[in-house]
Amino acid sequence: METFRHMAGHCLPEEVAVALTCNGTTQAVMMASPQDVKDFAYGFALTEGFISQVSDIERLDIATHETGLEAQLWLTPEKSQALDARRRHMAGPVGCGLCGIDSLSEAMRPLPVLPLSRGLLTAKDVGTASVQLRAQQPLHDATRAVHAVGFLLPSKGVVLVREDIGRHNALDKVIGALARAGIDTRSGAFIITSRISVDMVQKTAMAGCPVLIAVSAPTALAVDVADKAGVTLAAFARGQGFDVFSHPLRIETGDIDVAR
Repeated sequence: METFRHMAGHCLPEEVAVALTCNGTTQAVMMASPQDVKDFAYGFALTEGFISQVSDIERLDIATHETGLEAQLWLTPEKSQALDARRRHMAGPVGCGLCGIDSLSEAMRPLPVLPLSRGLLTAKDVGTASVQLRAQQPLHDATRAVHAVGFLLPSKGVVLVREDIGRHNALDKVIGALARAGIDTRSGAFIITSRISVDMVQKTAMAGCPVLIAVSAPTALAVDVADKAGVTLAAFARGQGFDVFSHPLRIETGDIDVAR
């Protein structure tokens, strides 16, 4: 499926409904970009707690329908039974990762608390991350209408990028790609092109990634949740410094000036 179309002299990104089913039961329907759907399915299943590791999925099939795509996940019997006990329905626009939740308590679900550490990244790592991410956004270059998320490794830079019309979808795609490749999310940081909303912090914590970097601002609730979950938030990272809103010890700030 094409990622964009030429219309009225412009390149417009494709937007399709992606249904995610587990053992034949629909768990979510999200509007998303049609590329990297397998990564999306793995990442969504991990960050929503459907699975805890890649091996919990016995098989994944992608089916194409007239109305969209279907990611068919076949879980192990143990995970299938656990999911039946806490089934969630989500069907919403790309602007929100929490639309359609059956219970309000699910919006503020308990998160793992990540172990704190010192000096995972340098200020230079964080300060240059957005520039590196921007250089790896071909769909944005064509359309100027999609978000991107990258995975930053210390001293190696942004090593993996995924794009999507939805910022939370792009994050799920990166998480899924890392899981499928066997790359430990605890070894680096996520860098995103959007604001930091609470769902982005939740997905970061569920993935076990200790640092979330953004070119824009966090919400106040996102900072509160990050502080409790042990996630470092660095925002306004545009190559000219950045602000740290939670758990700053993971970032060594001696290399460049850091906005406070």
